[in-house]
Amino acid sequence: MPRGRTTTATRPGWRRVVGGTVLGGAAFGASCLAYAHFIELTDFRLRRFTARLLPPGAAPLRILHVSDIHLLPSQLKKQHWIAELAALEPDLVVSTGDSLSSDTALAVLESSLGPLLDKPGVFVFGSNDYVRPVMKNPADYVVKGPSSYKVEERAQLATEELRHRFLHRGWVDLNNHAATLEVAGHRIEFRGTDDPHIGRDEYASLAGPADPTADLHVGVTHAPYARVLDAMTADGMDLLLAGHTHGGQVCLPVKGALVTNCDLDTARAKGLSSHSASGRTAALHVSAGLGTSPFAPYRFFCPPEATLLTVLPRQT
Repeated sequence: MPRGRTTTATRPGWRRVVGGTVLGGAAFGASCLAYAHFIELTDFRLRRFTARLLPPGAAPLRILHVSDIHLLPSQLKKQHWIAELAALEPDLVVSTGDSLSSDTALAVLESSLGPLLDKPGVFVFGSNDYVRPVMKNPADYVVKGPSSYKVEERAQLATEELRHRFLHRGWVDLNNHAATLEVAGHRIEFRGTDDPHIGRDEYASLAGPADPTADLHVGVTHAPYARVLDAMTADGMDLLLAGHTHGGQVCLPVKGALVTNCDLDTARAKGLSSHSASGRTAALHVSAGLGTSPFAPYRFFCPPEATLLTVLPRQT
């Protein structure tokens, strides 16, 4: 068969293959986006972990860790799910920030937390407890690394009203503060920082050896930056609690998180792991959180979560 005729005959076939591949890829991408927004975004999960950190013979301590709620009044399913957490009857509630996406969510946040606010609780703030979220290019997190901005240039949220509501219900403010509480028969030393992601952390003002009379030492921060985790671990904190990462928010099967939006490695973007510094090791729990920015309402292979962490006595 003449060469020219053969070439002419095959071109349309290649065009169909390429066109079909492009359309198929677009359809697959659209399906993934639809799943991430309409299904996984509200597929709330309760994760459970145990850690042996208490003195031998001590009774277990149940800690409910909530983070990155990013609440809006329209998010009714999220509000109902949070309200159901009270049935867990935890001994202690720890909130690691980014509770709001709008001032209009203050009342519904308090209502959703409900009886949990009557439990012993501690809290720190994240950047979205200070300023309203804005539109960002999601690819920037992968290409440029952790986000940065000047808080004073963004629209402010009702931070002090949020603080007042938590304090009024009895929760303890750990934003660059330390406290010692008696919880379920345990003496617990807490040290917390304001959000390291926007440079509000001042751990140096709290630094020093852990209280030897406490049964458990807990460090609390919003964004798990190494400078804070290192300092808390070096001082003898047994357990570090943080949020901020959203678990990566968009993850890949097997590989997991692509980014953490801080200097924490992606292998520890969520869940219970450990952190070592200055010859000491602490348990580290990073919550993948319950929400997202309203401008990035999707999750992929990283469902929203809260965690019930049961702290047990060390084995002798």
